[in-house]
Parts: sequence; C-alpha cells; structure tokens
Amino acid sequence: MTTRWLAGLCLALTLPSLAAAQADEIQVYDGGLAAKGTFNLTLHNNYIARGLKERAFDGAVVADKSWNGVPEWAFGVTDWFEAGLYLPLYTLDKDLGFGIDGVKLRALFAAPNGDNRRFVYGANFEFSYNAKRWDSTRITSEVRPIIGWHFKSFDLIFNPIVDTAYDGFGKLEFVPAARVAFNVAPKWQAAVEQYSNFGHFSDFYSRGQQSHNLYAVVDHAGKTWDFEFGVGFGLNDASDKLTFKMILARDLWKRKPKT
Repeated sequence: MTTRWLAGLCLALTLPSLAAAQADEIQVYDGGLAAKGTFNLTLHNNYIARGLKERAFDGAVVADKSWNGVPEWAFGVTDWFEAGLYLPLYTLDKDLGFGIDGVKLRALFAAPNGDNRRFVYGANFEFSYNAKRWDSTRITSEVRPIIGWHFKSFDLIFNPIVDTAYDGFGKLEFVPAARVAFNVAPKWQAAVEQYSNFGHFSDFYSRGQQSHNLYAVVDHAGKTWDFEFGVGFGLNDASDKLTFKMILARDLWKRKPKT
C-alpha cells in the first residue's frame, strides 16, 4: 500500500485534472500487488478543509469543505497482474449534498514481488465513467507508469501520470506524483509526497494555473489493516490549501491453493 519517490523529484509533480478539483484517491503507486488469488479492499477518504471555492464548471461539486472517497476492490489475478474496481466514487458537497461520482475499472501490471525488489516498475491503467457533477467529460482514463527503488532505510517512487478525455493527443494532461518514504520503525514509514497538474502537453498551464500539493504522510502495516494518514498543503493559489487523507486496506479473502 505504501508508495514513494525522491525529495528532489518531489518538487515537480498528481491531483486530478482541473475539470474536478477533488480527488477520490490521493496515493502514489509503488508497484505492490495483491497476492495471487487474494481479494483486497482499500478505503480511500479525503476531506478538503480549505479548498477552492469556485466550481470548475456548471453543476460541479465544490472542493472547499467537501468529503471525497471510494472503496477500491482488487483481486490478484497473477503474480504480475491485479484487477481493480472503484465503486462507488462519492462526494459530500456543502451545497449539493451527497452524490455518487461514478465508477472506475483498473488494471495494474508490475514486476512480481515488488516489496522484495530493489528496483520496481510497472504501469496502471484506469477507465472512468464520471457523473456530470464530478467531471465535465463522461469518459476519462489514466495511464500511470511506476518507477521506483526500495533501499534499506528509504524508498523512492515516481508516477509520471498521463490523463486523457479521449479528445486528442494534444489534450493529454501531465499530472505526475512522487514520494520519498523513510523506514522509521518496523512496519512504520514517514513520507513526503507531492501531487501536481501541469496541464496539457501541447500547452502547459501557466505557473499560476498549475496545482501543486505537498503531503506529510505516515504509514503503518498492521496485522489486519494497513493504515495511511496524510496532511496536504497547497503550494499556490490554484491548489486546495488544506486536505486530510486517510487510506485503510486489508485482505478480505484468499483462495486456498490446490492440493
């Protein structure tokens, strides 16, 4: 569940596109997979205590003081492929109230046994069907390459994410994410993450329009549940100023090996 990347690279990086200021999932992928035959549940919840107050488009939810989240259901198909389903995406908006924001399908491919490797790599592919209140485009997708290193005392992970609304190569958006995580105790990590949106590859947003958020994060691998808590700070006026994120994950069921 934990994820990572270099402090230097942390200063150049994913929140979702400007079409929707909120994020159902604020996480850097480290190439970890559910074990083959294992059914896993991850609960993502984020509260934007001080966020953007203007709607990104007519009828959109407002980021400020909104609660966003999604249960993520995943199954380890092989030792290098994990299939996932995000259902339901939801938001509690101070003006529109509670609403369902859509559904996402996910396919994650990564080098096997990532937790025991020095160099990790992979790619995650997502297909989203969005509610009108969540995104101005009904169908969107994400391609998330995963590159990272596990060292003895710390981990470095980079996700150079590309988003698309299927409106041409020139409209592809660059929304990278990165993390550096330090092993402070057995089963405990302290990390710094950065998430950014630079805009379309063909025409990056101006510096004032880009979003850049820095998170302080703590991770714990428990006996039953894995836990991650983070506090995010916006680094410019186009970013949400204060966000809290919490991720809980556990294995629900594991297929018994054939005898």
